[in-house]
Amino acid sequence: MSLKEKIENNYNNSLKSKDKLEISTYRLILSSIKDLDIANRSGSNKKETNDEDIKKLLKKMIKQRDESIEIYKKNNRQDLLAVEKKEHEIISSFLPKQLSEEETKNICNQTIKKLNASSIKDMGKVMGVLKKDYSDTLDFSKAGTYLKEVLNKK
Repeated sequence: MSLKEKIENNYNNSLKSKDKLEISTYRLILSSIKDLDIANRSGSNKKETNDEDIKKLLKKMIKQRDESIEIYKKNNRQDLLAVEKKEHEIISSFLPKQLSEEETKNICNQTIKKLNASSIKDMGKVMGVLKKDYSDTLDFSKAGTYLKEVLNKK
């Protein structure tokens, strides 16, 4: 079963359970996937939308939710914060589990040692290896921040 089919299946289940927040979140996801389909078919590089494309879209949506959550926390908007957190949870359920901050640091340190990275100039090489090996499970914004910290000290 493709990722899109799983999302559509969950959407149909949420319609049956009449959970308004889930319904609106799944509709949002499905409309974004539809937009992606249209963009993929109408561009010069015509292609079918695959699971990898959908994963990238979902990651982008999660990043947007993270930014909104931070804003709502700062402005003490608990009502909107709860909605964003629930949407984040629903969208995240379709992606592989992200590594914790501690696991991210360990992987970054191992990669730095493996490549003998010694300065910030080596950050591109390190990020390239991380993206190749951990593209689905690593939060690259956290990894990038940590790498800058570590490589600037060397």
